[in-house]
Amino acid sequence: MNEVVRAAGRRGAGAPPAVLIYDDECAMCRASALWLMRLALTGGALEILPCRAEARATRFPQVPEAACLVAMQLVLPDGRVLAGADAVPELLRRVRGLGWVAAVFALPGMRPLARRVYGGIARNRMRISCSPAGRAR
Repeated sequence: MNEVVRAAGRRGAGAPPAVLIYDDECAMCRASALWLMRLALTGGALEILPCRAEARATRFPQVPEAACLVAMQLVLPDGRVLAGADAVPELLRRVRGLGWVAAVFALPGMRPLARRVYGGIARNRMRISCSPAGRAR
């Protein structure tokens, strides 16, 4: 899947979407990005863009391929880039019915814990994706 996908949201037609850049060679990352894409309606549109796509390099040169192979990158309409666990609350705000979960990340100690959990999953994502459970669809 080397294409850009957009989910129409409640924003105006001309409003720029947030862009989720992900590793499309990782089955778990690809499935997660597509799941978020289907649900992303709250707060506006979401676009997903594979890390290795030429469009990523052209549109977002500030997000190097090496960075998006380590953790998902979320480029917000204002240009800010959130990576890995730091992107999760913003993604949750954009997902219908899950915005309230973003508040959990504001609790004391949650952000460092989320970074550790995300980091462990990200480091082992290929192994997890290739396990029998990761291959099941």
